Amino acid sequence: MIIIALSAFGGGILAAILGWLDSKEEFDPRKFAKSIGFAFLAGLGFAVGYQLSDGPLTRDCLVALLSGAGWDAVTNRTLGAMGR
Repeated sequence: MIIIALSAFGGGILAAILGWLDSKEEFDPRKFAKSIGFAFLAGLGFAVGYQLSDGPLTRDCLVALLSGAGWDAVTNRTLGAMGR
């Protein structure tokens, strides 16, 4: 369960770093902290849901990584759209 949570958390962090690199903006710790929070929630949510599964496989870690990245991307876009 910890491996799955860390995979989802890592996916969110990876998405945040790639988003920052793509934006070519100066690093903003406040925005990155928000992404860390979203990544933590993704990891927590995925780990809670994963308790019902049969054990961590490579496939499960990859799905968690991609889900964490998706969670960060969707929440940032949603909050960005609401702020406009």
